[in-house]
This record gives sequence, structure tokens and C-alpha cells, in this order.
Amino acid sequence: MQIERFYLGCLAHASYLVHDRGEAAVIDPQRDVDLYLDEARARGLAIRWVIETHLHADFVSGHLELARRSGAVVCPGAGSDAAFAHRDLSDGDELPPGSGILRVLATPGHTEESICIVAVSAGEPVAVFTGDTLFVGDVGRPDLSPTRTPQELAGLLFESLHSKLLRLPDSTIVYPAHGAGSLCGKQMSADAFSTIGRERAGNYALQPMSRARFVDLTTGELPPRPAYFQNEVARNRAGAVALEELPPLRDLTPADVAELQSQGAAILDARPAMQFAAAHIPGSIHVALAGQFASWAARILGIERPVVLVADDDAAARESRLRLARVGIENVAGSLAGGIGAWMSSGKPVQTLPQMSAQELAVGGLSGTLLDVRERGERAMRI
Repeated sequence: MQIERFYLGCLAHASYLVHDRGEAAVIDPQRDVDLYLDEARARGLAIRWVIETHLHADFVSGHLELARRSGAVVCPGAGSDAAFAHRDLSDGDELPPGSGILRVLATPGHTEESICIVAVSAGEPVAVFTGDTLFVGDVGRPDLSPTRTPQELAGLLFESLHSKLLRLPDSTIVYPAHGAGSLCGKQMSADAFSTIGRERAGNYALQPMSRARFVDLTTGELPPRPAYFQNEVARNRAGAVALEELPPLRDLTPADVAELQSQGAAILDARPAMQFAAAHIPGSIHVALAGQFASWAARILGIERPVVLVADDDAAARESRLRLARVGIENVAGSLAGGIGAWMSSGKPVQTLPQMSAQELAVGGLSGTLLDVRERGERAMRI
């Protein structure tokens, strides 16, 4: 079998196209699915299955659109309660792309319906797609169930790791669904892949310990669970509409923007930080398009509030809209045509945000209180 990895840096999300002899499966697809269809077309592949290792909480999956456009069957783990046509995958089930086998391991813990997929070639496991159960250097957070406590899920995760994944050969390659920067773990590595042997030796959560110690370790000091996560799970359970079905991005005049803001819309400024500091619409929220733009926007604004975009240019506005849609922010009223220059030319007020260098701060340039808004893990970093 051959494996193609697709990595979406802004969401730290990895998805995979697994194929053999003209048949393929896509595992954990992102919302915009053209990249899988284009790759399959270029390689002469028929996508037979779209596999979800679990109902994702941090992004909207493109499973329905990909299935519709390819003729594939969507295959979540048993217990997902998916509201669309699908095939449940249970422990021991197998899918046969070409001459290979994709074997299902039920691995509850990150979520109750979580599964991992073992790629078997010539009768031997060669790789395992671990979703959010096992990362490089970490394991999935166990606090995403509305019905089970984090301690209950962590206990399930312990059993899944030790009775399923750690019984695979040490040479088995580990392909997780996320890398460093994801909200689904605490300290995952930026490495694209690992092996079971490497994780057994170096992953803090896989060191010899009791179940009780594991539960304490994985539930202590969990980062706050973003409020939008449960909305995302519900959307993936129901199945999202295709991106092409979303209304086109409207050009808004300064008067339009002011009116929408007065009605409660959030003004989301996606320009670089220094441009925002120089001049921005009063009351606007700044999240730069570079980096983890969409996940921060969802954490700050939620996914239901109407949004107006302020961007560098039309291309940046379109890219912002796409990234927001990937996390389920679809209520985008439009973007400010002409950007902040048009706003200023219309005579409307702007605010500035004075900047201070680290050197200025170090020599006593601060006249007020220093407020550190980084997260706990960022504050704990040592340089």
C-alpha cells in the first residue's frame, strides 16, 4: 500500500490517502476536498471509503462532500450516531483496498467512538492511523464527552493504548491526525510520523505506570476546552454542507460595516499585527491570517456570531473565509471592500495600538500593568 499525507498547517491537521492497485481510502479529510480528488485523479484511483477516526471537535470534516463527489462510503466508528448514510466500523472490521487490508481497532478514550486503522500488507502491520488516540509524543485529551467524565475516558484510553496499539510491532509507523499546535493534546511533537517502538520508549504517557497514575497524568492541567468543540462535533455528526453551497463573499462599504457592527457583528481583522496596530476599526478583533487563524477566531468569537472581515486584499479575504469555514464559521456577512483605506477615506474613526519592543520593556518603559495573556503551556516554555 502507498500512503499520501496532507498537512493543513493552520489547523495542525493531517489527513491521508491510502491506496493499492487503484483503490483508495481517505482518512480524516479536511473540509475542502479537492486535494484528495485531484490526487486520486492524477494517480488513477477510485476512492472507495472515507474513514473518520472519530467525530472531530476542532474542524469541520468534508466527509459528505467527498463521498458525494467520489461515490465512496463514509465509515465512522461504531457509536458515532451519524445522521447520514454510512457504514459503522467496529473492532476487527476490514476494508480491502487492492491487495492490502485496512483493519479497524476500536480505541475509545479521546472520544467514545474513536477508532484506529492498521494498514496490513503481506499479512503484517506496516502502519497505523491513530486519529487523536495517539500522537507523536502525546495522547489525545480525554475531556470531550458530554456523558462521561475525563477520568472515565482516560481509563478507556489507557486500555486502548495498552491492549490495542502497544501490541502492534515496534516497527509499525504511527500516522496521527494532528501535530504540534493542535488543541486536541498537550505537548505533541511537530514530527510528521513516528513508530510504535519510538512512542513506547519516549512518549511520556506510555511509560510504565498504573492505570490510576495514567488517569491522573492525562486529566491534570488540561488546557481549557474551547466552547465551540461541542458544536463542531454535532456538525460533523450531521454532516456539513459543501463549501460551494455557502453564499458568495460580499463586498461591503464602510457604511455597511458600521451598520452590521451596530447590530452585533464581529469585525475580524486578519491583517498582520503591525498594520492592525497602525490603524483599525474601533471595537474590531485582531487575529492575523498567518498561523492558527481559524482556531483562534473560533475560540474567541464562537462559530455562530456574524463576522465581517477586514483583510489586506481580496485574495486574503477569500482565504480568510475558507479558513473560517474549515472550523464551522459560516456566518460571514462579507469583507470591507478597499480595506482599512476605504474606511479611513470615508471619514470614519480608527484606533491605534502603540507597540513596545522587548528592549524598551526591559529598561522600564512600562507605565502600567503588564498583562500576560499567553496560555499556561506558553508561559511554561523555557528559551
